Formats: sequence, C-alpha cells, structure tokens
Amino acid sequence: MKLLRVGRTGSERPAVLDAEGALRDLSGITGDIDGAFLAADGPARVAAALAAGTLPELDPRGLRIGAPVARPGKIVCIGLNYRDHAEETGAAIPPRPVVFLKDPGTVVGPEDTVLIPRGSAKTDWEVELAVVLGREARYLESPAEALAAVAGYAVSNDVSERAFQLEHSGQWDLGKSCETFNPLGPWLVTPEEITDPQALGLRLSVNGVRRQDGNTRNMIFDIAHVLWYLSQYMVLRPGDVINTGTPAGVALGLPGTPYLRPGDSVELGIDGLGRQRQTFARA
Repeated sequence: MKLLRVGRTGSERPAVLDAEGALRDLSGITGDIDGAFLAADGPARVAAALAAGTLPELDPRGLRIGAPVARPGKIVCIGLNYRDHAEETGAAIPPRPVVFLKDPGTVVGPEDTVLIPRGSAKTDWEVELAVVLGREARYLESPAEALAAVAGYAVSNDVSERAFQLEHSGQWDLGKSCETFNPLGPWLVTPEEITDPQALGLRLSVNGVRRQDGNTRNMIFDIAHVLWYLSQYMVLRPGDVINTGTPAGVALGLPGTPYLRPGDSVELGIDGLGRQRQTFARA
C-alpha cells in the first residue's frame, strides 16, 4: 500500500492510494498516520477496508501532499553509508555506522518549499531511503529480526548545511536540523510492495542536471544491520524515521561545490517510492 497525508500544513488527513491509483480517505479508520496508528496494526486495517471497498474517494485536485508520517518521535540518520559518498568527501570508510540525530521538526512535505538558512553558503542535497518503524525495536538479537519492525519505506531529502555541519561544531546536528531540512514522501510504501529494499535506485537532479544516481545495494551497512545496531543503543519506536545515507553526487564532493541558492529546484526519487520536487528560498 501507499499511505499518505493530504491537505494544508497542520490540517492533513490520512489517505491511501488504491490499486487503480485513486485516492481514498482514511479518516473513518484513523485520525492520522502516526506512530500510534502504525503500532496498532493500522496498515492491516486499511488493507481490509480496501478489500471491502468501503473507503470513500477523495478528489486529489489542488490537494497538497504532506509528509506521510505525522510527528515522528525521532529521526536517526546514518552518515557516510555509501562507499562512493565517503570517498568523494575524503572520509575514511567507517568501521561501524556513523549515527546522528536530526530534529523531527525538520520534516515537511515532498513538494514544500525548503528554506536556505540565514548565513548559509553551503546548503546541500542528499537523496536517501527513509525507513519508518512500525513496532518497537529494543536490543534486537540479530539483524535477521530487524526488517519485521519496518512499517514502510519513503523518499527522504536529508538537506544539509555543510559549514554549520562541519565547521561550526564537532557535532553534525547544527547543519542537519534547520527548518524544512527533511522533505519526506510522497508516500509511505508498505514492505510487501518492495521486493528487495537493498536493490532500489536513487536519483537526484538540480535544475535539471543529474547529480546523484545510486543504488541501495551499495550501502556499507544494510538496513537490517543499521536497525539492529541502533537498537543496541536506543529504543526505536513506531513512527520513528531512519535516514539510511546517501550515494555520491552531493555538492560537497563535486567540482566547484555547486551549493544550492534561492530559486534552485531539486527533483529526487527512489524506485517504487515516488518522487519529490522542491524549490529553495531564503529563510
């Protein structure tokens, strides 16, 4: 299934795309697509309603698409998780996952305007596979248990301000947590639609020029390992979002470091998970 939230910012309603691509209203099943819905087998209830044909259709015309998950408890990010990205930035291949947290308030819709922070000269893009938790993951015994905790997958743009990230602090959070710095969606795609999450193409273009073209098979640490590893240090809860890293092609690693400027347009997508498009503007 493809779960999504539509409507004005702060007033989104839950919805699902049916097999024919029609938009169906989930307001009769849940107030929102959030951690509580995912933890209570919400997707299974939606699947049953779809099979029964009881969900009313929504007119998509003029409807904004919001982030597919409301109010994630936390966003956990994995840095340098593609060998080619580590190499282009001059970083050593990490022996274990590089972990940092991103403010959950950065999450916006997939076509919302992204704001370049005041004082920024190095705002950058990062197409990433986002993993959304559907049940608690705490001290998992092995990576083999990990994918059972996944509610679904989504496209994420882990927007980053490189000077804030790498020059202003020993931590990465300042450059990762600026407002609007995590467009998410358009959909939360449930696992049965994704045959192999480690075989998905990721692409990103800036002003029509292809900048990133990678595949999740090239992750240094795969999704199962990442979830298992994180569960040894923190409790992952339903609705939490894990950004799993980006392939080569970010501005930081390109000749001339062509960082984003107001008016620039970024388009990105992942196989089976949909596409995003953002215009960048001054904060």
